[in-house]
Amino acid sequence: MKRWWLWVYAPVFLLGFVSVAAWWVGYRQGSALWLLLGLVLAIAMSFVMEQLWPYDEAFNQGQDDAGRDGVHVLVNETLNLLAIGVIPLLAAWVPWQLWPQQWGVGWQLLLAIVAADLGITLVHYASHRWSWLWRLHAVHHSVTRMYGLNGLMKHPLHQTLEAMGGVLPLLLLGMPYPVAAVLAFAIAIQLLLQHSNVDMRLGWLGKLMAWAPRHRFHHMRYGQAGDVNFGLFLTVWDHLLGTAFDAPSYRMRVQDLGIGSQPDYPVDYVGQLLAPFCDLPHGEAPPLPPGLRQPST
Repeated sequence: MKRWWLWVYAPVFLLGFVSVAAWWVGYRQGSALWLLLGLVLAIAMSFVMEQLWPYDEAFNQGQDDAGRDGVHVLVNETLNLLAIGVIPLLAAWVPWQLWPQQWGVGWQLLLAIVAADLGITLVHYASHRWSWLWRLHAVHHSVTRMYGLNGLMKHPLHQTLEAMGGVLPLLLLGMPYPVAAVLAFAIAIQLLLQHSNVDMRLGWLGKLMAWAPRHRFHHMRYGQAGDVNFGLFLTVWDHLLGTAFDAPSYRMRVQDLGIGSQPDYPVDYVGQLLAPFCDLPHGEAPPLPPGLRQPST
């Protein structure tokens, strides 16, 4: 029974929450504010599943980071909510309508997810190539354990840049408010799954979807070894970029995570908010451990 649940957990979690959100906001024209309650429920369910079926028990052990991560989530999701509230104003300003509003809500949402995934992935990729973007993105990479809330732990400026790269072009095409609201919700749900400590068994879906088993390698602390698996929803972008990587036999541990060249990176919220604008000390990144080959980038 447990093995069966580990196979279906990720797709059921994603499709279940996003489908209900699409039905409520897209078909019933319900208030998008209820999606906040859905996100709280998803976070709670993620915590429960991580306790029941952990990939690594050590990832469930707090490092005095729960409060900090909670502030990250509160700030970033509040910014998302404010951004969603501005959508009707933007729609009134855009003088054209290029979005396929004649499609069903489900098809519009699928198009939005794939298109936004490409834009967010490219911003993510650039964040590992351009030093000024990396300074903002490094906050996300400073984590030393992998669990659901890590996905929502970002510098607010970097989250804004990712949103501009992935979602703003769709809004300028005329993506309607309900689709945009559900898209933002779907991104949050996917981030929970991408950083989850649930011991997922995904089979062929794991080759298609950028869930935790692949994304954990993106958080390797060994210099440029972590410049892999940038995709948010799909792995296809990494195959096209040449950054796809998987090592199924290697078990990621606490000692594999973080920023190897900055072991003393700030751990408090205010420190992380200011870190991109400070001249923090750098050292040499540690070498790859035995059993983990150097990914090709």
